[in-house]
Amino acid sequence: MRELIPEVERRFRGIGEGWARFTYGGSTGGWEALAVQTFYPDEFNGCFAACPDPIDFRAYTVVDLYRDRNAYWVEGDWKRVPRPGKRNWLGHVEATLEMVNRLELALGTKSRSGQQWDIWEAVYGPVGEDGYPRRIWDKLTGEIDPEVAAYWRENYDLRHILARDWAVLGPKLEGKIHLYCGDMDNYYLNDAVYLAEEFLESTTDPHYAGEVDYGDRAEHCWNGDHERPNALSRLRYHQMYVPKILERIAKSAPEGADLTSWRY
Repeated sequence: MRELIPEVERRFRGIGEGWARFTYGGSTGGWEALAVQTFYPDEFNGCFAACPDPIDFRAYTVVDLYRDRNAYWVEGDWKRVPRPGKRNWLGHVEATLEMVNRLELALGTKSRSGQQWDIWEAVYGPVGEDGYPRRIWDKLTGEIDPEVAAYWRENYDLRHILARDWAVLGPKLEGKIHLYCGDMDNYYLNDAVYLAEEFLESTTDPHYAGEVDYGDRAEHCWNGDHERPNALSRLRYHQMYVPKILERIAKSAPEGADLTSWRY
């Protein structure tokens, strides 16, 4: 924010002001889009987050990091049921959460597989005594570490941070948050979006005044296009979001702002 972006704007004639910056992305990029807008609320004028990685860790895909004791199993008095890790648009399960995590452990110990679950640990996790990220759960057993979960909540649970700090963030984020997700996301990412939407729709003083939209039976990477399949819509993020960005600029640019020199 303080070095790279100003240099890019200098080289490519960027305006260099928060009202003229926007962020968007899908999947991990969707989480990053909302995270950057949340962590730097004045520096961007809108985020468009498609199929974001979990933005509420009560739905860390299918795991509630704060209430569940084990990530791999739903356990009861008489049985335990494996948690799903990946599904298709009909809900048919292709792999369990234990399977995909044990695959990562086979590829690399200490969060070094380069795969998704280890990547999340590397981003969100506190540093352990060995210099590597502390595990959110034991890769072999699935047992969740509540201390690590508490650290994640205060630093990277975006819905929690928005709710915790809305008195300060709300006026800065009004009209800026836009979320899109398929309701049959392969990795159950829509569950966290539901929880975030529940909070956002309840906001007052101010109301978030953004947008949350879902694709019927759409799998991962749905980005708000109700007309085309994911294979095509995922190639046209610019076409999807630039008109929304221009509309936002027209509504929110400060008086006297340059609204013409960059339009060709």
